[in-house]
Amino acid sequence: MKLTLERAKELNKDSVTQEHLIIHSLNVCYAMGAMAKHFGEDEDHWMAVGYLHDYDYEKYPDEHLKHTEKPLLEAGVDPEDVRAILSHGWEICTDVKPQTNMEKSLFAVDELTGIIQACARMRPNGINDLELKSFMKKYKDKKFAAKCDRELIKKGCELLGMEVSQVAQICIEGMRPHAEEIGLQGTAQ
Repeated sequence: MKLTLERAKELNKDSVTQEHLIIHSLNVCYAMGAMAKHFGEDEDHWMAVGYLHDYDYEKYPDEHLKHTEKPLLEAGVDPEDVRAILSHGWEICTDVKPQTNMEKSLFAVDELTGIIQACARMRPNGINDLELKSFMKKYKDKKFAAKCDRELIKKGCELLGMEVSQVAQICIEGMRPHAEEIGLQGTAQ
């Protein structure tokens, strides 16, 4: 059965409780919805996978994705969705290479949304008026949001056959309508 956002939130409820991790899950969720729309796929389904992607991170940060497969399969999550989640750790903590557009998108947007979030947090109007040009300037500054791995982002975008700027634009547009929920409405609000 296809994973829904409602079911993903239910599954994450007890395993993702820290606010910053919930916000990250939502950022990735909305970015994935936008990527699904770009590829003409099921937005709710991709959002659900994005929301659930860090299922075991809070409890096992040093063993990320080692405690994901079994509990999610036991909870009835489709093996393809579990594989997509595992693939975002490719060459970091898993050997599951992203192959579908969903998997490649998750791999690319996971880190990318972190830089978008950092950018938007500095702006008076948050993500509401964040333009691609401003984002790309910050993206190119390696000292800005330094913990976000640009090489992974680049690799993910290459897997998709897209430029970082294209994927970033899609993600920004996907996150923008949810600015208030993800705390990116800006300092002027």
